Amino acid sequence: MTKMEDIKKKSDSELATAINTARKTIQDERFKDNFSKKPAVIQNAKRDVARGLTELSARRRNNVTK
Repeated sequence: MTKMEDIKKKSDSELATAINTARKTIQDERFKDNFSKKPAVIQNAKRDVARGLTELSARRRNNVTK
């Protein structure tokens, strides 16, 4: 799991890459066999996607208002 402090330090391109990686992780875990699925991995990846998107939208909002 990535902390918000770490996410805020990343550039926009690094955040986009991290979001895409987390989304790929979610997809891979969902299509696994029922016995090999790990719900915690899916949950953590979802949180990483949400945190990354939140930070990207906050940056865009701050750039528009300046």
